[in-house]
Amino acid sequence: MRRLTFLVPLAMSLACGGARANDSSAELTTGGLELRRNSVVEMDSEDLFVSATEIRVRYRFVNPTQQAATILVAFPMPDVSVTGPDENISVPTEEPENLLAFRTLVNGAPVAAQVEQKVVAKGVDRTQLLRELGAPLAPHLRVTGEALDRLPQPAKDQLLKLGLAEIEEFDAGKGWEKHLSPRWTLKTTWFWEQTFPPGETLIEHAYKPSVGGSAGTSFGAKDWRNDKWAAEAARRYCVDADFLAAIERVRRAARADYPPLSEERISYVLSSGANWAKPIRDFRLVVDKGAPDRMISLCAEGIRKISPTRFEWRRQDFRPAGDLHVLILKKQGAE
Repeated sequence: MRRLTFLVPLAMSLACGGARANDSSAELTTGGLELRRNSVVEMDSEDLFVSATEIRVRYRFVNPTQQAATILVAFPMPDVSVTGPDENISVPTEEPENLLAFRTLVNGAPVAAQVEQKVVAKGVDRTQLLRELGAPLAPHLRVTGEALDRLPQPAKDQLLKLGLAEIEEFDAGKGWEKHLSPRWTLKTTWFWEQTFPPGETLIEHAYKPSVGGSAGTSFGAKDWRNDKWAAEAARRYCVDADFLAAIERVRRAARADYPPLSEERISYVLSSGANWAKPIRDFRLVVDKGAPDRMISLCAEGIRKISPTRFEWRRQDFRPAGDLHVLILKKQGAE
């Protein structure tokens, strides 16, 4: 996909300051449905809506044969990994299983999907061990660390030896404390068996995205091109000269060393759409930046503005080769 950027004048803010590592949260890459062991069912159309508050997808599938096909359909959630004390990832809910508030409909009726969760540490599946200890599987939740602290010492020693936990020391205002903290990856997949009769089947799902963010942005700083992360981000989001010029105008208007802008980052796995029998006949993407005064940059060719906040991208006979990455810049402190 060629580079294309949409620019919108951004309202000014007097706040200033550049992006810092500890001011950032990382987004988890999400995607669509995956079909396993399929050579029959075709994805006739996909209508995808992406924003910082919700992702919605409506699929129309076609079984062109005269026989019903029963196939395993899966929605893999992004892995949640905690590898050190400074991890700061964006998970939109506190649910231990349904991390993204995932819900789905088939022909308008809710689906009772099953969930599979696995815990992996140092390449080894440790799910059963944690279940035997009665420990929650979600490493990012406070309740998980609290549960590890309550374990008997032999169990704590075992977790430390296997690399499932580390001891963290800190002073939270009551003197130095020691706590056992999780160090593992949680893998979660929702799945169900779906029967596709001859003809059309409509499947819809929606969930809250994991939105990465930074209190500031590296773009606009005098030496941003020497920043390895910023240079990679410029390629990832197809940042171009016009986008950078707009950021510079904001910085100058604020009379600041850094532009008073914060970031929102959303990633979506489009390549799961390549798992079906044929290319997607009709693909439609709508991206909503949330407010008219925000700036948005993404990679797409032929994308067009359809409202003050929304942009539309359409493709025919589409077989995704890459994934979608969206960068939104907004006033610092704006909701």
